[in-house]
Amino acid sequence: MATPTGTVRMSAFWAPDGRALADFYAAALGWEVTAEHKDDDGNSLATLISDGQATYVFYTARNFRAPNWPADELPFHLDLAFDDVEAAERRLTELGATKPAHQPGGGHWTVLLDPSGQPFCLSATPRTA
Repeated sequence: MATPTGTVRMSAFWAPDGRALADFYAAALGWEVTAEHKDDDGNSLATLISDGQATYVFYTARNFRAPNWPADELPFHLDLAFDDVEAAERRLTELGATKPAHQPGGGHWTVLLDPSGQPFCLSATPRTA
């Protein structure tokens, strides 16, 4: 019998306002909001963004608390690659990201905090030979 294989259907993130964080990452990545699920009162519960291949879902969590980074270890974070990292950093801060003082990348990557306070990294798009 063959070993079953799987695929990652989507990655999920929690935030105090899932829709706002979905809008941030959709704008950051040039993706589209593809679905929004609401509760019985019309409040956003989950918002999905996609580029047609990968999908992220952002949940609204009433008791969400951002990690106290770098003191707290992170179970998960995003690494985003851009051709022009400096331009991407400027654009992402205009969209609501902030740049913490602690920058452990030694010039290889830049850490930003998304609008919910969760760290993510920026680096240059890898060049192929």
